[in-house]
Amino acid sequence: MTNTPQTMILGSGRAVPEKILTNADLEKIVDTNDQWIVERTGIRERHIAEKGAPLSELAAEAARKAIEDAGLEAKDIDLIILATVTGDMKFPATACFIQELIGAKNAAAFDISAACSGFIYALQIADGMLRSQTYRHALVIGAEILTSMVDWEDRNTCVLFGDGAGAVVLGPSQDERGIISTHLGSNGAHHNLLYNAGCGCINMPTVENVQQKIHTLHMEGKEVFRHAVVAMSKAIKNALKQADMTSDQLDLVISHQANLRIIEALAKRLKISSEQTYVNVDRYGNTSAASIPIALDEARRNGVVKEGSLVGLVAFGAGFTWAGGIIRL
Repeated sequence: MTNTPQTMILGSGRAVPEKILTNADLEKIVDTNDQWIVERTGIRERHIAEKGAPLSELAAEAARKAIEDAGLEAKDIDLIILATVTGDMKFPATACFIQELIGAKNAAAFDISAACSGFIYALQIADGMLRSQTYRHALVIGAEILTSMVDWEDRNTCVLFGDGAGAVVLGPSQDERGIISTHLGSNGAHHNLLYNAGCGCINMPTVENVQQKIHTLHMEGKEVFRHAVVAMSKAIKNALKQADMTSDQLDLVISHQANLRIIEALAKRLKISSEQTYVNVDRYGNTSAASIPIALDEARRNGVVKEGSLVGLVAFGAGFTWAGGIIRL
């Protein structure tokens, strides 16, 4: 650790679309049923954005709540980092649209892409930039409208995903609270197990490519599950090792909300109780980079965690990427 001040979470916020799509609703559009979905994923419903809705507006709503919770104003934010794979446009960065929407005129803004691990990746980047003392208050957002790339005829994937945004404001800590450690990893050898091949320079948005569903999400679920449990376990154990801590010291583990069975398998590997894990996948589905900040804000506002609580964060996503972190709130 350096002698520079730790950075801590000063405030948090979340936003989800009003529309809710239940498993019963999905039964009407694809060959599936509530029991099949719940048994395999734990998901009962998810929030769905209207077609063509801008991600920037959803993210800006979460950002405003986080800034208010931190007791700051938009002009106090000097850095905005958005983790997403479903930005408003190819470019400019959606973070720039958010900057304009919230009036953070003093902020540098950019996006990062690390799929479901994106929020923790962004958290580490912001932490490093704040520790350099070049910036003072960072807005870190994880936001996705994943339903914009879902194939609604693929029952194995369309039941999994939802839309939403979560945000935190980081600033200098005056005590032991703050980001204690983070661990990031990746393995590009498995990029073909979870991907969207469209909209890049390889597969242009031609009529033929759209008809062949090149621009939708593709996933080998069983293989992703297997890799996710192992990688997430290693990620948070490495973060704990860096912090010189053990899992039994954690008040709560907030893992990426992809699948209830993954969360339960991770808890078993960490030898932690169900009371030490946070679950909201049943109400939101997999919101990718948004899932951890949504869950973190929910846990803070519902009193599941409080000032001084020791929290583990862990995620796994396409790439493959994975990330773990230890924070004291």
